[in-house]
Amino acid sequence: MHAPCPTHFVYQTPLGRLTIASDGAAITAIAFGEEELPGERHATELTNRAANQLQEYLAGKRRAFDLPLAPAGTEFQKKVWAALADIPYGETRSYSDIAAAIGSPRACRAVGGANNRNPLPIVVPCHRVVGANGSLVGYASGTKIKAFLLDLERRAVAGDAG
Repeated sequence: MHAPCPTHFVYQTPLGRLTIASDGAAITAIAFGEEELPGERHATELTNRAANQLQEYLAGKRRAFDLPLAPAGTEFQKKVWAALADIPYGETRSYSDIAAAIGSPRACRAVGGANNRNPLPIVVPCHRVVGANGSLVGYASGTKIKAFLLDLERRAVAGDAG
């Protein structure tokens, strides 16, 4: 039995084009825009499922993703990304909160670097990390997208309360 071939496909979303990559067993990357990633360019059941869940999220109808994920990164980056995945929908955390959560309270800058290299934006919610004062500091895909995602979640949570 041979290993599945990596694939990627570009999907249109309310945020513009997203390129979704898979190793055949898990989603390996989500990129804003049209990216040429390793492997063949064609849709698979898995990239279609990821695209559908992202569309549901962007429509305010999904709060959690149910996808196999396999981001490539260092052990430190993977610890940070796991901590990001634990941030509840509609909430934010600071870089120092994440550093403390992974047991490295002095690693705020390194947490910022790992956050910036998150290969699975939205699904691994790096947009939920803000500056200590609540400001929308850095987002690899731009603060407009970060503000859009945070506002989407805040509106959905506010709708629950109302």
